[in-house]
Amino acid sequence: MRRKTKPDESDELREEYDLTQIKGIVRGKYAQRYKQGSNVVVLAPDVAKAFPNEESVNEALRLLINLAKSASRKAS
Repeated sequence: MRRKTKPDESDELREEYDLTQIKGIVRGKYAQRYKQGSNVVVLAPDVAKAFPNEESVNEALRLLINLAKSASRKAS
């Protein structure tokens, strides 16, 4: 049985990785998109079962927003 060795503590690439030969690299390709942020929401499994797609979720939330707005107008 071969013993596991500790990984090298240095943060250097091996010689066989010649980054000058890699084509198509664009630094910061997704930086602008990252700056804009993301609005991903993970639904609970029971809630996700109620909605077949993202449009149905959006439609339900828009309806809820409209109901909340009309309820707050009536309360005022």
